[in-house]
Amino acid sequence: MNFQEKADARGTASVLTVLLMGVFIANVDVAVVNVATPSIREGLGASDSELQLVISAYTLSYAMLLVTGARLGATHGYRRLFMVGLGLFTLASGACGLAWRADVLIGTRVVQGIGAALLVPQVLTGIQLNFTGAARTRAIGYYALALSISAALGQVLGGALVAANLFGSGWRPIFLVNLPIGAVVMVAAWRILPVHREVRPQRLDLLGMGTLSLAVLLAVLPLMLGHTRHWPAWTWLSLIASVAPFVAFIIVERRIERRGGHPLVNLSLLAQRTIGWGLAAYGAALSTYFALLFTLALYLQEGLGESALMSGIALVSWVLAFGVGGLALSRLPRRMLPQAAPFGFVILAAAYGAVSVSMFSAQSSAALLFVTLGFGGFGTGVGLTAIIRAVTAAVPPRHASDMSGLISMTAQIAGVVGVAFFGTVYFSGAEAAGRAGATGAMHAFGIVATFFALTALMAAAAAWWSAGYSSASGTMGAISEL
Repeated sequence: MNFQEKADARGTASVLTVLLMGVFIANVDVAVVNVATPSIREGLGASDSELQLVISAYTLSYAMLLVTGARLGATHGYRRLFMVGLGLFTLASGACGLAWRADVLIGTRVVQGIGAALLVPQVLTGIQLNFTGAARTRAIGYYALALSISAALGQVLGGALVAANLFGSGWRPIFLVNLPIGAVVMVAAWRILPVHREVRPQRLDLLGMGTLSLAVLLAVLPLMLGHTRHWPAWTWLSLIASVAPFVAFIIVERRIERRGGHPLVNLSLLAQRTIGWGLAAYGAALSTYFALLFTLALYLQEGLGESALMSGIALVSWVLAFGVGGLALSRLPRRMLPQAAPFGFVILAAAYGAVSVSMFSAQSSAALLFVTLGFGGFGTGVGLTAIIRAVTAAVPPRHASDMSGLISMTAQIAGVVGVAFFGTVYFSGAEAAGRAGATGAMHAFGIVATFFALTALMAAAAAWWSAGYSSASGTMGAISEL
């Protein structure tokens, strides 16, 4: 390798490092906050519903703007939107760390999610623009690795920062640490990321985004607020009212698609059984994962009195096994790939079932929980990776960006719904038990683990249905070539 080739290699490595730091900082924030929820409750006097909103306010704004963020990047340049999103995310992180009330924290989390939605889509766009061939394949591999590592680091970092209680600041450093990191990445992005002049103006589907956001809010808010307010009439009316904007969203998207525009969600893709049922399985499985992050922290810290650091470490086995599961999929014989997703989700359901049995039999221990969660992570890694391969193979290249947006949006909305629904199940279970401390917490976590198991079984059924309706010349053939 001559001097110029070495210089080019160093340059592309620097570009990839900066891009991955963008997705790294946003993904860490998803995991780090879950560990800190008990500390946030104590510091701000937050209610059960407010804790759920602290998590979901970020995820919801992130989910609703992901596709819009990608299209803004295509119109104005990925580098510019990367820096705008990073700057907004960093400033909002500082505001989160200084929040003096729960409602202020919820509001700043919304802004933080908007920043992440502008930032994260530019990472894959930057990889596509700056890397080709084998280099692009390696870059995408590093992207997947960054997602896995950041999830694990977020758990441990959140636990360590809360446990350290720096200068009596409690949970605040989990947000304030983003200020110096964001500043460094911002300078690096300005100096290193190449400018690409070619842009592709696209009209934003603001009406689709508005109707879908309204539908999700009307459905999710009652789930979060209902149990603390003893389910007043407005909660049920809100759930019923969510149907209207959802129907309006479908009408809007179909009209835009017929006119040859760019809808927020390409409904013709969802009409394909491989994709529709595949994404249903994907969302169901992920909803349990996001809810597990939330409820496990409450169970360990408020129920068992464990430290925040222990709470963070508890899910490391899950995250590491998730990576192993994804890698194991590449070693399966081609004929077994269509059954991989259902198989993985059945393993996930069995792991959740084992957790539930251990809770109700009062035989739970840290070691048993650690091992059981490892099996759950492995099953999730196999199932989700197989689903992503199947649904992306089912679309032609011209719909690749639409498929990417659907996958990302499904994941984030699943997270919002999962925390809302399963979080409510956990809190209601604890109240119904009428027992404080470890006994009540084990009862509540046992109930929610049972619901997790049932949901994972539904994910397995949807994945099996998706694979069973793949044609030999279509999805199945595409999968067998992977």
